[in-house]
Amino acid sequence: MIVTPANDRSNDHARRARRKQDRPSELLGAALELFVEKGFAATRVEEVARRAGVSKGTLFLYYESKDELFKAVVRESVASRYPEWSSEIDAFTGPASVLLRNSMHVWWSRYGATRASGISKLVMSEANNFPELALFYQSEVIEPGRALIRRILQRGVDSGEFKPMDMHYGVFAVLAPMIFLVMWKHSLGSCAGDSSRIVAEHYIEAQMDTILGGLCAQPAAHAHHEGQGRS
Repeated sequence: MIVTPANDRSNDHARRARRKQDRPSELLGAALELFVEKGFAATRVEEVARRAGVSKGTLFLYYESKDELFKAVVRESVASRYPEWSSEIDAFTGPASVLLRNSMHVWWSRYGATRASGISKLVMSEANNFPELALFYQSEVIEPGRALIRRILQRGVDSGEFKPMDMHYGVFAVLAPMIFLVMWKHSLGSCAGDSSRIVAEHYIEAQMDTILGGLCAQPAAHAHHEGQGRS
């Protein structure tokens, strides 16, 4: 009979405990990959479990349905970032034009340039087939994002840096080019030739120049302030 030393048993127990703690993040990582690769409808929970290295039954111990798994992915990869972004806006002391420009670059580097941004395309593509999930995404992601942009625009209006505007449509004017950039990245951007290639950072600069040219009360107010407030 082979007797396992006590320290080996202790190490095995510790490894299992760590594995169990890591399991939710492993499942969410696998789910994010598959949702972005295949879409919501085509992704099966069996595939998620297999990619995460667990059984389907184990997955259901953590997430009771594919819908709940998707919601957890959205909360983990997008919605959980809003408190941090909100605090950064509160702490920024420079011009609203610089804050807006920097915020778009930060949003791209932390979300748009990551795999998680594929969730945005997924929701737009499948919203009509899964209206409940679309409403969830609207509540958890779109509305908080719009609120942050509105705060920046309102700061500029209140300080006299930006012209008075219809805030509802002003927010959409800022959102529209960023939505296009995400959609392009996850569709035609992957196979576009040199003539259609988009360098995200250059695109954002061009869009911000155009948008701020219309927003700012004084043309010089939206000039570049390198390094100021950039996270």
